[in-house]
Amino acid sequence: MPKPRVFVTREIPDAGLQLLSRKFDVEVWKEYAPPPREVTREKLKSADAMISLLSDKIDAEMLAAAPNLKIIAQYAVGYDNIDVKTATSRKICVTNTPDVLTDASADFAFAMLMAVARRVVEADRYVREGKWQVAWHPAMLLGRDIFGATIGIVGAGRIGQAVARRARGFNMPVLYYSGSAKPEFEAECKATRVELDTLLKNSDFVSLHVPLNDKTRLLINAERLALMKTSAYLINNARGPVVDEKALYSALISGRLAGAALDVFANEPTPADNPLLQLPNVVAAPHISSASFATREKMAEMVAENLLAFFAGKEPPDLVNPEAFSQG
Repeated sequence: MPKPRVFVTREIPDAGLQLLSRKFDVEVWKEYAPPPREVTREKLKSADAMISLLSDKIDAEMLAAAPNLKIIAQYAVGYDNIDVKTATSRKICVTNTPDVLTDASADFAFAMLMAVARRVVEADRYVREGKWQVAWHPAMLLGRDIFGATIGIVGAGRIGQAVARRARGFNMPVLYYSGSAKPEFEAECKATRVELDTLLKNSDFVSLHVPLNDKTRLLINAERLALMKTSAYLINNARGPVVDEKALYSALISGRLAGAALDVFANEPTPADNPLLQLPNVVAAPHISSASFATREKMAEMVAENLLAFFAGKEPPDLVNPEAFSQG
């Protein structure tokens, strides 16, 4: 009996590929950039399964061109690039990699918070460009205090709560905005649930940790940015389209906002001429919040384990559309 065919849209760590090679006929796209859409469509004509990344748009058209596809294992916690509704209607299971990247993402969010508040990136450039001409000066590269400042967590899921735990180590009062109350989180982090506008008005740092959907797209717009303190900072390692980039740029150049740290952008990769990248009070990164060796290896193992479970007739451990499996 032939092995199920799996198309992997990027070269993931060997930990996952080795697990797959035992049971599947695996084809990996070896180039650094994602496969062109027409290439993916062609590969899916004969694939029984695929491992996708956030940069792979798996829409209804793509799914219609994949008659044998039974499961999509997303190498990420988010899956807004996949038309899950259509996949479910076609009895195609969709899985993701939750939990494993919580701490790595929270670490990075807090690293960016500290970098923008204490002007770490500016200071690095200052030294490298030969601008450090005086050994020490009372006004050199002054930043904002973090210890004791108020942090607002927008989206108190796993990552948002993990960021709050780090903030408590800096004695930061925690405000959070969430669709539902989190009593255990409130007790652990002494967090206070508030409405979004209240959070924006009272936070020194606003950290975004919501999924991208119709409710959160452009959640942080001009009106909401205007509510924030002029001394406040915005940190986003959720999804780029959660923030109106033009409104953010206007707030930053006008002095309406002190700074921003962005690991995600509306369009990725963001072009080098994005006006936000020209601002010294913006810290930017190329969507690397989960980019630790251990995390990426575990993610590779998880996508492999989801495929192994499915083709063994078991419900995948990280299934996001269980109705597709029950239909099968």
